[in-house]
Parts: sequence; C-alpha cells; structure tokens
Amino acid sequence: MSDRPAISKRPSSNDRGVSPPPAKRKQQSTTTSKAVANFFTPASKKEPEKMTWRIVNESLLIGRYNAAAQLIPKAGRRKIAAFDFDSTLITPASGKRFGRDATDWKWWHSSVPGKLRSLHDDGYLVAVVSNQGGISLKPNPKTVKSDQKRLADFKGKVSAVFTQLDLSISVYAATARDGYRKPRTGMWQELLEDYDLEAADAVDLENSFFVGDAGGREAVTGGVPKDHSCGDRDFAANVGIAFHTPEEYFLQESVRPFVREFDPTVFLDEVAAKPESATQKPFENTNPVDIVLFVGSPGAGKSSFYWRHLQPLGYGRVNQDILKSREKCLQAATAFIQEGTSVVVDNTNADPDTRAHWTALAKKLNVPIRCVLFTASPKLCEHNDTVRALNVGPETNPESRQILPKLAFTGYASRYREPQDAEGFQDIVKVDFQFEGNDEQKRLWSRYWL
Repeated sequence: MSDRPAISKRPSSNDRGVSPPPAKRKQQSTTTSKAVANFFTPASKKEPEKMTWRIVNESLLIGRYNAAAQLIPKAGRRKIAAFDFDSTLITPASGKRFGRDATDWKWWHSSVPGKLRSLHDDGYLVAVVSNQGGISLKPNPKTVKSDQKRLADFKGKVSAVFTQLDLSISVYAATARDGYRKPRTGMWQELLEDYDLEAADAVDLENSFFVGDAGGREAVTGGVPKDHSCGDRDFAANVGIAFHTPEEYFLQESVRPFVREFDPTVFLDEVAAKPESATQKPFENTNPVDIVLFVGSPGAGKSSFYWRHLQPLGYGRVNQDILKSREKCLQAATAFIQEGTSVVVDNTNADPDTRAHWTALAKKLNVPIRCVLFTASPKLCEHNDTVRALNVGPETNPESRQILPKLAFTGYASRYREPQDAEGFQDIVKVDFQFEGNDEQKRLWSRYWL
C-alpha cells in the first residue's frame, strides 16, 4: 500500500471555462434516394436524361427534351411548328423586360401550353428557334462567371418550361452574329439535319409556320410600342413558311401593319423600274495618269466596282484593310504613280481631313485626283456586308472578309461629310449601287440577312 498522500488534480487556468466541444450538426443531404439508386444502377438499365444539350461551332446551343411517351409521326411530309422563346412562349414573371434568373418566367398566355400539346398530338414537329445574344459559348477569362451564370439561367429556364410541357421538343439558340442568327436560316438547317428532313420534299412547308414577336409591327396609338425588329417575319420568309405574331396565333387578334427597314427584293424592283437614262455608265478614264479616291461606307460596293470597272483599265489599288496604315497606302500609291500607273484609293475616306492627305499627294506628284462617291444607304451597306461575310467564295467574298460590327457603319455615318470640288478634285462621280451577279448570287442576295 502506498504511503503517498492523495493528490486532487485541479483544473489549470487554461482549462477553466471551456465547454465541451459542441456536437457536430448533421447536414441535410440534397441528394435524393432516386439519384443514389440511379448512381448504382448499371448503365444499360439507367433511365436516359430527359434534357440533353450540345454546342455546334461554338455559337449554336441545342437542347432536346425527350418525353417518356414518344409520338410516332404520321407518314408523309412533316409539318413543323416553330416558335420564338422570349415574349412568345414565356415572359418574365417579375414584369421586368428581361428575366432575372432561371425562375423568373411565366407562360406568355395561359393558352400556350395547351396549344403546343395540341400541335404535338396533331403530328407537328414542335421546336423553339431563338436568338440569345446575351449568352456566350466561347470561353473568356474576363467574363467567365457572368457567362456561366447567363448560360446556366437559360438552360434552367428552358428545362423548366419543357418539363412542364413534357413533350418531345428541341430548342435552337443562336448566340453570335453568324449564319445561325435569325433571320438567317442556319438554325432551321440544323433542325432539318437533326430530324433527317433534309430532302427537298421532306417538310410540308405550306402547312408549317413560325410564331415570333419580332414582326416589324408599327406602334399603335394608346401605348402599344413598335416591334424591336422584323427578324422573325423575315426568318419565316427566308425559310418559306407562314408567319404569325403571338397575338395573332394565340389570341386570334387582327394582323397589324408592319414595315421593313430594308427589303432587298423591293430594292431590286425599284432599280429595274428606273429609266435607261438613269442607268449607271461604266467609269471612263480621262487622264493618262491620275489618282481616283473612293468615298463610301463599308459595304457600299467600292471593291467590287474597282474589280469590275477600274482594274480592267489598268488601275492599281491600295487598300488600308490590307496595308494596315495610311502611311503605307500613301507610299504604295506614290510608287504606282512614279512608275506611270494610275491608282485607286479603296478606303472609306469619309471626311475632308482624311481626303486632304490624298489631294496633297496628288498636288505633290502633279497628277489629277478624281473622286468616286458611293451613295448606298446605311441599311443597304449592312446588307451587302453580311451577304459577303456569310457567303465566302471567289465571287461573293474573294478576300474572305469577316462580318463588320455595327460601329463600322455608325462610325462612318458620324464622320461623313460630302466631298466638294473645292477640296481639289478634278470631278466627283456619283455611283449608285447596282447588283451584279448570276442567278444563284441574286437568290442569295435577295434574302433577308439583317
């Protein structure tokens, strides 16, 4: 037996006032039992995902909802009922112009889901065809978080809408200013490929239709604003199917008047109706050696005019898009003149200060300088630029130019001052745009592209 005194251990100062560690709170799992069961289910027995997504060419987002009950289409040509998405099938529940997130939506009208189901039951292929310029599918480190949120919100919203419908339906969303964007028909062509409807007689165009809110409608007295564009109506015209606004289709309202900012077929008709005396004459060379300064918006037809009318006359060409600076253009033009070759300055040359560099060069080299002024309207120029950029080929776009931003046209318009003889020009020749090309090129040019 030990003779040591019993020692009672007191808590140290470090131990005083310390409560027992709190019990760990059990977190609520967000994983459903169905999801767990599906995880351990063999792949061959798993239920397929109802909503699937894919991206084409980094700009077209395609989603497909596969309903449990698949409707077998009727024999014969397929009828297609295509719809825009925002302001046609749905609208923000918050009342704001744009939805705040994936949950901020409601049906555009209570009749919408029933109408879509009726079309589906009647054998129509029902699809959504929508421009979604606020979404980016190309990775950008500077905007990655906002881009991911917009994309996730759009996917979530579409998934919620399609889940309520529970129909086999697809969405095509164009996110860039390329051939997929309405009124261009890239999304329609992709839809036809996806459903094996590429044959000339596979689709019943006469009984197919497109519904969208961009119908070019004019404002109505009393507060109804005009449409933001005519893109949906023009898309239907390009495809060759009927067009309806949501008010006409879902509410059976009367058709409202509409206008197009630029109609290529109307333009061609107006040109054809002009008397022969107004027809543009080919450019005439009046000097042994001279400088010809082009003045005109991007897309006004300057380069085409050079290749068709001045290059055959032996004119050289300088272009700042190719040479990258005005100084290099001035040097190249000087070299042409010094070797006895007339030269065309194929730039926009919108303002007197820019043109003064060229009149000064002509004076220095002691040669005349003439001005060719291209009169095409801004919308015609935008149309020409888009047709050129989206139809790359030796005839339509020999220099493989990319589509220009809107700023290229508005910037030119803000700088433009009409050239005057007093600037030093021998003469000023005005050139109105005239379409020149074969039947296939004319067919392409006559479609709606803006």
